[in-house]
Amino acid sequence: MADRVVNFFVENLLQLLSDNVELIKGVDDDFKLLLEEVKRLKAFLDDAAKFHSDSNQWEQLVQDIQRMVFKAEDVIDKFLIQAKLHRDKNKVGRFFDVTHLATVRALAAEIKAIHEKVKKLREDNKDAFQPKPVLELPKKGHELTQDDEVVGFDEEANKVIKRLFGGPAESLDIVPVVGMPGLGKTTLARKIYNDYKLSYEFFSIIWVYIGQSYKIKDIFLNILKVFTKHIEDHLNDDVDTLANVISVYMSKGGRCLIVLDDVWEAIVIDYVKKVFPENKKGHRIMMTTRDGYLATYANPDPHNLKFLTPQESFELLVKRVFGNGSCPDELVGLGEKIAGSCDGVPLAVVVIAGALRGRPNKSDWQRVQKNVAQHLYKNSQESCLKFVQMSYDRLPQEVQTCFLYCGIFPRGFDIASWKLIRMWIAEGLIKPQQTYTLEEIAELHLNDLVNRNLLILMQKRSDGQIKACRLHDMLHEFCRKEATNKWLFHEICKTPDNVIPSIQDQDTSRRLCSEPSVLYDFLSTRPFAEHVRSFYCFSSKQKQIELSPNDIKLIHKAFPLIRVLDVESLKFLFSKDFNQLFHLRYIAISGDFKSLPPTFGKFWNLQTLILNTSTSEPTIDVKAEIWNMLQLRHLHTNIPAKLPSPTTTTGKASCLQTLSMVSPECCKKDVLAKACNLKKLGIRGQMAVFLETRGGISNLEELKCLEHLKLLNDALYMNKSLHLPPAFFRLVRTVKKLTLANTKFPWSEADRLGQLESLEVLKLKENAFMGDTWRPEVGGFSQLQVLWIERAELESWEASNLCFPILSHLVLVSCDKLNAVPLELADIPNLHEMKLDNTSKAVKSAKEILERKTSKNIKFKFSMFPPETESKATQ
Repeated sequence: MADRVVNFFVENLLQLLSDNVELIKGVDDDFKLLLEEVKRLKAFLDDAAKFHSDSNQWEQLVQDIQRMVFKAEDVIDKFLIQAKLHRDKNKVGRFFDVTHLATVRALAAEIKAIHEKVKKLREDNKDAFQPKPVLELPKKGHELTQDDEVVGFDEEANKVIKRLFGGPAESLDIVPVVGMPGLGKTTLARKIYNDYKLSYEFFSIIWVYIGQSYKIKDIFLNILKVFTKHIEDHLNDDVDTLANVISVYMSKGGRCLIVLDDVWEAIVIDYVKKVFPENKKGHRIMMTTRDGYLATYANPDPHNLKFLTPQESFELLVKRVFGNGSCPDELVGLGEKIAGSCDGVPLAVVVIAGALRGRPNKSDWQRVQKNVAQHLYKNSQESCLKFVQMSYDRLPQEVQTCFLYCGIFPRGFDIASWKLIRMWIAEGLIKPQQTYTLEEIAELHLNDLVNRNLLILMQKRSDGQIKACRLHDMLHEFCRKEATNKWLFHEICKTPDNVIPSIQDQDTSRRLCSEPSVLYDFLSTRPFAEHVRSFYCFSSKQKQIELSPNDIKLIHKAFPLIRVLDVESLKFLFSKDFNQLFHLRYIAISGDFKSLPPTFGKFWNLQTLILNTSTSEPTIDVKAEIWNMLQLRHLHTNIPAKLPSPTTTTGKASCLQTLSMVSPECCKKDVLAKACNLKKLGIRGQMAVFLETRGGISNLEELKCLEHLKLLNDALYMNKSLHLPPAFFRLVRTVKKLTLANTKFPWSEADRLGQLESLEVLKLKENAFMGDTWRPEVGGFSQLQVLWIERAELESWEASNLCFPILSHLVLVSCDKLNAVPLELADIPNLHEMKLDNTSKAVKSAKEILERKTSKNIKFKFSMFPPETESKATQ
């Protein structure tokens, strides 16, 4: 129903009024009147959300409500700035004028009139409003992610893999996968890309998303990232130079496979072919495309992706709706009809399954079955958008808006889950509940969208949760269209006449997203729009976009009431106008910052600050009084931050949950006492100062909610031997995830980490522990599920299954001296995945574990790099 998004706007207006009652003293009666009218309208819309209507009158009223809400929001935001500045100057008396109060009163009257119109429309047209079901939020602890297996693709995958392994032994060969939109080309390519058999045949396997807005240089930089960590050394290279650099890297290794996803033009194929050296190793390209002509251009004999059979479609539907369960007998017939109506298109099956999940009622399935055929008619893009609408309509109201919001990111963009969650919260899309934090609710919504196949899971964290996701192109199109229709956001793009449209429409342009390519032209219009609340500029390029200082300042001046600003793709700088953006809730910026200026302390609404600096300084000095910023929840920096001590130890505690990276010197008692609600803390610098002083490690006792802890010793201080102090294990008992790097603790102290009864993920990065032998004791690590050991000098590791009783994932990276993985680990029931990178001596023992697991018909994933043929050559 069209009022779902407008209900979200009304909720935000209600929250805005409720959160700022202290600032509107002196005009209590006028604002209370407005508040009461908004509450009544909100209650009515909550009831109306349970119904749907195709009435044009209703649609018009919804737009009228939206306009009134925006108008009220503008008036209140301006008023709050005046009130805040007035209070900060400790002034008393009335600072507002009669005209302002008259506006507030008029707004209350208009909202009341709108409410009456809406109420009358519903009472006079009861038959036009039909009940519809409302879904509940998934319960915490419910399995929200699922395995990425695809029904019916095993045979297809084996055919393509056979072609990749076969073909000309010495020359380059291209295997195109071609098919219509939604047929599963990318899914099949991803399944092949993740197949462990490829690691035995190819030295390097590289995935590159192309899309329609590709740049050849960006493609080459993405390929080059696989071979070198110093990508910044090549950002200024031209295309031909980059091709030569990649070719040199490739010539030093074995066979290479590059997967090109979503290719639209032949020039991409021609350019990528240039990066392969003529060293007779039989390199391969696998590509996906919907263009049959392009596929035959790459290879006269492309792989035409088949449609699913009716049985495969039904199996896929059942798997996506019921997981590992079976379809109830009374739904089998309907399910087969629904699956058959999808005409063998996996995307259609997957999206329809999202509409059926959690709905076991026969009537719901009958309703879907009646609509599938017309919505999937000819499978044109427009009709596909219609069946996306079916899944969208099944979403809970709050999740709907979260889903549409994902369209602000560019097509083909990998979305970091933590960042998306922060943005949802800053935009007011996540409503508070008593039992969960805002972040927990947002993560449930994200898992729900992935589980409903409306977001593609691109990468998982070590704990199995979502790390990155992406919108399928078709769903991206849906989000853009629907969000534009609902005035959720507006994309700045040129018209066919190469003109930048106006953003002065106060209703449709509340949130603006821009591609970097049109940003220069947009800023040249010297925009000014008080109604804009969010501005985003994302880029997939590796290099920052440099605008002139004057252009950057135009952004500051253009949107005086802005709340969300994400311009990490630009080289940012501060200005006087920027310091006046008091409503900012979310800031993500990059630049040559040496400090965080004191003026940031004025951002009293700020919740999330993401600061990426290119300074040569080892730390960034936080000069702002962040302890008075009572809304600040997350501070992310790419180098250690030096935090100030609070000016007072009394008063309300900070609601900070994340300090991604701070220096050890600032972890003082008064600082951590103020940040007592921290859940994630990263400390980087001279760890000897932190671990060996009474005023360092002991201060962690202030953090009763700490779940994730990183201790990263700078390489400059690695010569000094460190030890884990006994107090450490008492102080961090709540920690679920621990990461250590360059600490060089003796392996004899590693057992003591097993005392941490909450520890689920342990990452021992480069030089975390020193020595050649580790013999963990039985009885420790009772909750450990993920163990990651990287760049260790370990030679002998002796352990039984009782040392890690519920371990599920084991990752060993560059442990080239390790002779063997303990064979007893094969007896751990939960262990189902093991990965070895550049740990060649231990491969034999790892394979024995694999054999033991598979002999018991236990599903076990084992991957290694380099492939065995390469590892043998280096032994």
